Amino acid sequence: MTRRTDWPEPLEPSGATGRGHTAGSPRPAAEQDRGASFPSRAGKEAPPADPVERAKAICLRLLTGTPRTRKQLADALRRREIPEDAVEEALARFEEVGLIDDGAFAEAWVESRHHGRGLARRALAQELRTKGVDKALIDEAVGQLDSEQEEQTARELVVRKLRSTRGLDPDKRLRRLAGMLARKGYSEGMALRVVRRALEEEGEDTEGLGDEPF
Repeated sequence: MTRRTDWPEPLEPSGATGRGHTAGSPRPAAEQDRGASFPSRAGKEAPPADPVERAKAICLRLLTGTPRTRKQLADALRRREIPEDAVEEALARFEEVGLIDDGAFAEAWVESRHHGRGLARRALAQELRTKGVDKALIDEAVGQLDSEQEEQTARELVVRKLRSTRGLDPDKRLRRLAGMLARKGYSEGMALRVVRRALEEEGEDTEGLGDEPF
């Protein structure tokens, strides 16, 4: 079979040896032009020049898979030195289309952290404050939990920890369990009441226990 000789030879990287050209020879003009006209595919795409579009791009990346509050996004944009007017414009647009919704964020946070970590309303409210959620939205979200549900969760937490305290002095058991509830945001009164009841159900004498503040 006759070998075709009219096909163009493949272009080679500069400095390579082979059919295109010898090592050290100039790159073909077509390749030089191509390399000058188009950036390498391996290079990173340049960020948008418009600060508003850049702010939107940053927000989209941050929101991927992780809901965030308006304040969290605003703080992230300011750390990247986005101008304040661009920050406000981008965030307002995201709020309009529902990509930022602090009320929905707060409700989901309360649902997740209460059932997953057993946190009480006080601890949940503090966490939401640190994330910049408005007080009215916090109150509405933690209002999902009533005192009865909160106490039931406290009892479940104590039951799970009760076994690990067996063999300790009764007063030490009470303080350790009540302290665990206090760290999760439960009031002292509720914590002592729930722990005393759990110890009594085990047959522990709780008279006089917990009379001193813990």
